[in-house]
Amino acid sequence: MGTATFVDILLAIVLPPLGVFSKLGLEEEFWICLILTLFGYLPGILYAIYIITK
Repeated sequence: MGTATFVDILLAIVLPPLGVFSKLGLEEEFWICLILTLFGYLPGILYAIYIITK
């Protein structure tokens, strides 16, 4: 996958599902991030940053 850029991390903080989508597309991780963001903004951010940086 490579390294996360500043823009990727910024997208993950502002709109977590968009950050994951920009990196992976409409894969399973996007839907998990969307659900986590709907249940709570902070879990969505943490998951998005984890997915983008792994």
